[in-house]
Amino acid sequence: MFLFGSVGSVVVLALWVFCLIDVITTDEHACRNLPKGMWLIVVILLPLVGSVAWLVAGRPLAGARDLPYKGNTSASVAASRFPEYDRPGRHVPANPEDDEEFLRQLRERAEEQRRAYREQQRLRHEAEEGEPTP
Repeated sequence: MFLFGSVGSVVVLALWVFCLIDVITTDEHACRNLPKGMWLIVVILLPLVGSVAWLVAGRPLAGARDLPYKGNTSASVAASRFPEYDRPGRHVPANPEDDEEFLRQLRERAEEQRRAYREQQRLRHEAEEGEPTP
């Protein structure tokens, strides 16, 4: 019984030290559910419960530290002024000249705008003249 208690204490101490160091080294913006300072207080004041809570609810998700928009400070990401462009799954625009549907929509929109402009000019001309023109 005494051996189990001392082994359990060492395991809790090791878990507590690991979580304490992990909270300190984690980026402020990568922490989940609470601010980094609050996680630090929780882990310090409640060693076992706070450590388990950090691992379950506060620690960044696996791989989140490697994503450029999650606060990674590597040189390749630091060089990017707009990290939102590095998001995985972001739509990359295609060459519009290769997209026939896009070009067709542009032509239709331009023609509709021309028709609306001609109609507006015809109505303005009728209002100025006072008589309808065919």
